[in-house]
Amino acid sequence: MTVDIRPIKTIEDHAAVLKRIGELWNAPDGTEEADELDILATLVEAWERVNIPIEPPDPVDALLFRMDQMGLTRRQLEPYIGSRGRVSEVLSRRRPLSLAMIRRLHAGLGIPAEVLIGR
Repeated sequence: MTVDIRPIKTIEDHAAVLKRIGELWNAPDGTEEADELDILATLVEAWERVNIPIEPPDPVDALLFRMDQMGLTRRQLEPYIGSRGRVSEVLSRRRPLSLAMIRRLHAGLGIPAEVLIGR
């Protein structure tokens, strides 16, 4: 079976390809359908990278997410940020992260420095 695969140029093309990907999702490895799925997924990824860019998260949102991932409390952030009051100010966005805080959070919690630096 020959499949007509074309570039994604419009939102409508994108929606149609996503629908087809859904139909192919459980295609067995080594089949033409699995190959088609791989090609279509690659096309979608390339199109979305250009047309639907993902903005980096806000530094505080990234920090809150990491806290949730690791089950950390505010008190456990004190070695990275400073006093309890300082942690509260940062998490409530009343105080920006300093360069020293960014370095400690990056090293200790593995949050990418470029995310902590922000926009």
